[in-house]
Amino acid sequence: MTDILALLQPIQNSISKTTMRQLSRIIVAMLAMTGRVTMLGISRWAEKGGSYRTVQRFFYTIIPWAQVFWTFFREHLLDCQDTYLLVGDECVVTKAGKQTHGLGYFFSSLQQKAVPGLSFFTLSLVSTQQRRSYPICVEQMSHTEEEKAASKAKKEAKKAKPAQPKRKPGRPKGSRNKNKADVVLNPELQRIQKMLQFLNTIQGTLHLTYLVLDGHFGNHPAFHMVRQCQLHLISKLRYDAALHFAYAGPSPKRGPTPRLGEPVDVRHIPDQYLKETQIEDGFETRTYQMQLLHKDFPDPLNVVILLRANRATKAWANVILFSSDLELSYDKLIDYYSLRFQIEVNFRDAKQFWGLEDFMNITPTAVTNAANLALFMTDVSQVLMCQYRQEDPNFSVLDLKAYCRGYRYVMETIQMLPQKPDDNLVSELFHKVAALGRIHPVKEPVPSG
Repeated sequence: MTDILALLQPIQNSISKTTMRQLSRIIVAMLAMTGRVTMLGISRWAEKGGSYRTVQRFFYTIIPWAQVFWTFFREHLLDCQDTYLLVGDECVVTKAGKQTHGLGYFFSSLQQKAVPGLSFFTLSLVSTQQRRSYPICVEQMSHTEEEKAASKAKKEAKKAKPAQPKRKPGRPKGSRNKNKADVVLNPELQRIQKMLQFLNTIQGTLHLTYLVLDGHFGNHPAFHMVRQCQLHLISKLRYDAALHFAYAGPSPKRGPTPRLGEPVDVRHIPDQYLKETQIEDGFETRTYQMQLLHKDFPDPLNVVILLRANRATKAWANVILFSSDLELSYDKLIDYYSLRFQIEVNFRDAKQFWGLEDFMNITPTAVTNAANLALFMTDVSQVLMCQYRQEDPNFSVLDLKAYCRGYRYVMETIQMLPQKPDDNLVSELFHKVAALGRIHPVKEPVPSG
C-alpha cells in the first residue's frame, strides 16, 4: 500500500510536522473506514497514534488549505502540457441544529428550494484533456448579521408597501442615464473575488484564461467581477434573455445613434450564423454563434445558442451560452461549459465517501477543516487511483476503499498469528480479502514459479 506520509511530503512546508503526521493517519483511516466519516469514526479506524484526541487536535488546528491544495496539485497532478479551466460552484450541505457556524438557509439545486444547512463555494482546476476536476480552494459562504438584517428589512418593506398605481408608459421625468460600467458587487461576489486572489500564487506555473460559472452568475455584476480579475467568463444566460443584434441602420438626424438593433428570435436566427446541425434519435440540434448585445451588459458578448427540436412533435427548447472572449470558437465554448459539471463529481465523492455530509463539527475552524479535508481527499484519491488505473482503467473510489480496507484486515490478522505465513499465502489472502466489496472484478494474480 502507498506510503501516505511520503505522498504528503510536498506540503511539509505548508503545515507543521505534527499536523502532517496527524493528517497522514486520518487519511489512512478514511481510506479504509466504513460508516459515517466523523471524528469518532475516524479515530476508531485509525492506527496507532490516531486517538480521538489526536483527531480532535487536527480539526481544531488552523491550516492554510489553499496553499496545501495548490502544492499537492502542483507536485502530483499538474500536467504542464495540458490546458486547465478555472471552475467555480457552490455546494450546499444540509445540517440540523442551531450551533453550527454559518448555519442558514441556502438554495439546494437537488431539492429546488432553500434548505437549512451550510454553503461552501469551491474553485477547481479542470483538465481539458483528462476531463477531471481537482478542487483548489474552498471557502464557507455564510451570511453576516448585517446581511440577514438587510434581507429581513427588505422583505418586510416589500410586504408593507402599498400597491402602487400603474405608472404612465415611457421614461419617468427627471431620470438620468446610469453608467453600466460602474458596478457595486454584492457580498457573494466580493467573497468570490477575494478567493480569486490565490491566482497570484500560481502565476508563473499555470496560466489560466477562463473562469466557468453556472447560470446563477450569468449577469453583468459577475461579468464585471471576473474581468477585474483578468479572466474571461464562460456562463449561461436565461433561455429568454433579451439579446439584440448591433444597430446597423442609418444614423438619426437628432440624438445619439442607437446601440441596440433588432431583438433576437431564437426560432428565426439567420442562416449565416448557423455553425452546425445534428440529427440524432429524432431530435434536431442547431448551433448558432454570433456577437450580440444585452441591455444590462455594456460590452458585446460571444453568444452560442443551441436550439433543439423534436422532429415528430415539433416541441423545442433552447440554451444560451456566452463568453466575454469574443474570439472563442463555438465548439470550445460548449465543451468548456460542459466540463463545468466535473466539479459536481467532486461534490458527489466528497459527500458519499469523504464526510462532507457527515461531519458534526460546529466551530468555525473545525467546520472549515472538515469541508476542506473532504474535498482534499478527492485529490488524494485521484493520485492513488492513477496507480491502479494503469492496469485496471475502471478502478473506482469504491474499489480503492475496498482495497485499503482489505489491506487493513489482512495486516491486522497477520499480526495476531504466532508465526508469519509465507509470502505466497499472504499475497493470496490479500487478493481474496481486497476483492470483497469491489465493484470491478480483480484480476487473478499470476502464480510464481
